[in-house]
This record gives sequence, C-alpha cells and structure tokens, in this order.
Amino acid sequence: MTRYPRDMRGYGGSPPDARWPAGARVAISLVLNYEEGGENCILHGDAASEAFLSDIAGAAQWPGQRHWNMESIYDYGARAGFWRLHRLFTQMDLPITIYGVATALARSPEQVAAMKAAGWEIASHGLKWVEHRDMPEDEERRQIAEAIRLHAEVVGERPRGWYTGRCSTNTVRLTAEEGGFDWISDTYDDDLPYWRRIGNRDQLIIPYTLEANDMRFATAPGYIEGEQFFTYLKDSFDTLYAEGAAGAAKMFSIGLHCRLIGRPGKIAGLKRFLDYARSHEGVWFATRGQIAAHWAAMHPPQDFDRPSEMTQSAFVAAFGAIYEHSPWIAEKAHGLELGLAHDCAEGIASVLARVFRSASETQRLRVLKAHPDLAGKLARAKRLTAESTAEQASAGLDALTDAERVAFEELNHDYTEKFGFPFIIAVKDHTKPAILEAFRRRIANDRATEFAEACQQVERIAWHRLKDLLP
Repeated sequence: MTRYPRDMRGYGGSPPDARWPAGARVAISLVLNYEEGGENCILHGDAASEAFLSDIAGAAQWPGQRHWNMESIYDYGARAGFWRLHRLFTQMDLPITIYGVATALARSPEQVAAMKAAGWEIASHGLKWVEHRDMPEDEERRQIAEAIRLHAEVVGERPRGWYTGRCSTNTVRLTAEEGGFDWISDTYDDDLPYWRRIGNRDQLIIPYTLEANDMRFATAPGYIEGEQFFTYLKDSFDTLYAEGAAGAAKMFSIGLHCRLIGRPGKIAGLKRFLDYARSHEGVWFATRGQIAAHWAAMHPPQDFDRPSEMTQSAFVAAFGAIYEHSPWIAEKAHGLELGLAHDCAEGIASVLARVFRSASETQRLRVLKAHPDLAGKLARAKRLTAESTAEQASAGLDALTDAERVAFEELNHDYTEKFGFPFIIAVKDHTKPAILEAFRRRIANDRATEFAEACQQVERIAWHRLKDLLP
C-alpha cells in the first residue's frame, strides 16, 4: 500500500464560487514581507551572511563574516523602503498583510507601531529569515513556538496567519498542528483558498505567489524595471477579472519586499498597477485574515470519509459492490498508490478500472457474467443488487409492456447464447428505446469486439455508481 501526499486534484474542473463580498470579481491580497533584521547575519548568531533577495548580483554567503553591502541593502528596506510603501498604502487606504519575521519586528519598533496604527494585519514570517529545509523537525517546532511568543511580545497579540517562505516539508504540518492559525500560506498551488485535513483539524490554506512578486527583481529571469512589474500585474489582473465576470472569481496575491519594491524606480510600477486596479468596479482589496474569515463563513470544511485514508476493510465495504459481485477489485485497488487526488468519484473509478483492465480475460469474463440480464428473471424476482435495481428502474426497465418484455427475453437469450455473457450497458446513459436499439446493433458484433464493449460498459456503470457516493 502506497499513499501519495501531494494533491494533484485541488478543486478540479469545478472550483467553488468564491462569493466575494459585494459580488467582487477578484480579491487582491497585498503582502509586504518585513524581513530586514531577521536575515542571516553573524550578528544574529548565524554562521554566515545573507545571500538571498537583494540587488547584489550573484551574491553568496560569507561564512563567519559580516557582509557590509548586504546588510546595508537590507537596512535600506527598513530605513527608506518601508516608509515609502507606508505612505503609498496609507494614502490609498489599502489593507495590507505583513509577513513579519519575529526577530525583524523586534528590531523595528517604529515600523511595528506604524503597521498597527494603519490597521494592517501582522502575520508571522517565522522566527528568522533563514532556510528551514535541513532543520530538524523538533528544532523547527521550537522555532515556530518561539516566533509566536516573540511576535506576541512585540506586537501585542499572537499572529493568526503564517508564512515561512524558506520552508521545509514539515512546515505546513507543524504550523497546522500548533492549532492557532486561521490561515497558512506556505503553498503556491491554487488561485483560491482551500481546506487541508492535517491530523484531527481542517486547516485553511491561502496560497501565495512567487511570480506576481517583486522578488523577481532580484532573481533570473526577472524584472529589470518597474514597467515590467506593472505589465505582469496588469496581465494577471485582467485575466482574473475576466474569469470573475464569467462566474469564476479568484484571488490575486501580490508579494512585496521593502528593500526591493521600496526603491523609487520599482515602486512606480506598483503604483501604476494599484491605480489601474482601483479604476475597476468589483475589486475587493483585503487582508489575508479577511479572506480567511470570508472563506470560513462561506465555504466551511466538508467532512467525509476519504478513500485514501480508509483501511482495506472499510475500502472494500464502501466500494466492493461497485463492480458487480466482484469485491476482489476493491481489495486490489486499495493496495495501489492512492492520494488526495483519489478522494473523489473520478479517482476511485480510475484505480478500480486499473485493476479491472489489468486482470486476465478469464477474471474479466467472471465480472461480466456477474451482471444480471436486463429486465430478466432476477429482476422480476427482485433478486438484483440494490445498485442494479436502481439502475434498471432509472431507464424504466421495471415497467415494460408485454411486447417490450418479450423483446428483452429474446434478445437476452440470443445474446448470451452467442457471447457467453449477458448484455451489459450503462442504462443511466440511455432511454429504454435506445437500450433496445443498442441491444439489436451490438448482437451483430464479433465476440472480441463485444467483449471489449462490455468491459467499457462495466467501467461506465462503475463510474455512475461512484458518482452517487463521492464528491
């Protein structure tokens, strides 16, 4: 048995209607990362200087040394870039979410006071702005707890949102297990919030962005002028706005950094975009906390028994009857690689069909023979499975005229005599006259053709049955 942890399905082809306030077509989340004073620096007890997200081309860490130029670039973000952005956002009266590194906030009391005075949401960006990928799980758990403690001490209340950024494979699980976050943003996998079951709680995930993000000024390929940033933001907005007009409203996250977008030539592109977006009706600028509250109210988590988490006995009990009188198919399917993408009708239909398709011809023939005749003796004696009874009734096969009954009896006899298995068709796809027409047409096939067709119909019947059981 293999269980695959990544979710390749998401909302699939039918995402929910976001129902943003006032019918907004798009929700814009402006995120300002406050990392200055929390980056790698031997003054902070780190082994080397910082090398990430600055205007120093090809920067590398300096083990055991301070990197004066790197430090001064980060200092610019706190000393000048932050205040330039603060003026822009407060003059426009825009709600902002701060991703605040706890140690950086502790070293910037005036900036924290300005954030609070502006009513901005201050979420946690971890204890330090450092890589977590190789951090032992216990140490990361300790740092999460310390980040929350220090954040509450500096800001006056604990953070309700979290984003590490330079995270490990454990980060989302550990922050969710902490239990106090309304939202977590350490993913980049969707245009809408979603719930993820972690342990015994449903955690709201609000995906973030690395492309509608000014970090591209400091990475390759990236932006080299404010106009490029504006163009990318505008194109993204226009696409999402059009989707919202078609009833598929989405969220648009924009990532910003004081030391990057806070430079004069870069912020001009951001300001042009904000003016452009505000010129449109139906745009909701919101903090991530506001988005989380809306989503929890409008789209609360839906609990159901997830197939990928079932024991084999529970799995067979749930899906053993999907293939008529053939529970062995579900038994084998449970041992395949299942994941979150299989917790739906299409997912279980896929794994059951894989087992059926890979079975020998003799095994598949037994499955075909397990199906009852259409409108046959078993149906009249009310000895069909509940699934077959409902399916045949859906096409009116439980209410035949005398002439129709005779026709079905003759066709059933002739078909079985010729092929050695009963006529099988997904009756939910057809009307009674269409079933009779298909019966007469298919009886003329050769056995190989009809065997293949019958197997396809068995899979189609299974799909219909699963649609009644799963999302």
